Amino acid sequence: MITLVGKDFAKEGVKFIFYGPAEECENCRFKASCIEPLEKNRMYEILAVRPNFQKCPIHDDDKVVPVDVERADIPILFDSKKVFEGSTIVYEYPDCDESCPYHDLCFAEGLLEEDKVIIVKDHGKFSKKCKKGFTLNKLDVNFVE
Repeated sequence: MITLVGKDFAKEGVKFIFYGPAEECENCRFKASCIEPLEKNRMYEILAVRPNFQKCPIHDDDKVVPVDVERADIPILFDSKKVFEGSTIVYEYPDCDESCPYHDLCFAEGLLEEDKVIIVKDHGKFSKKCKKGFTLNKLDVNFVE
């Protein structure tokens, strides 16, 4: 899909989460091609940058660039008993209220509970000890459309 991003941000491989449109976007003539293709709170990856630009008052240099994007693979930690590469799972938040350096991988930004995802890559057992005692695998997942 095609969307518009700030000129300085437009680089292949960059990942971003779309948190929703700015107020100024509501009446913009580029709204249909800029924000409407994107789903709020989802992670995207820029695949290709197109050669032209448009004016946009909310971005640096007042310019946006058209880019090809797709939903990005998202790294997560997940219960190792429920996973194997290529399988489809329903993403569930773990029963955990601990504060630890790996919290963001267990509660991955860009995923919502009950999202249906495919395990793109199973990196195997996570080498760090879980405070709750869970046996976790590090995975890359993506959405099942």
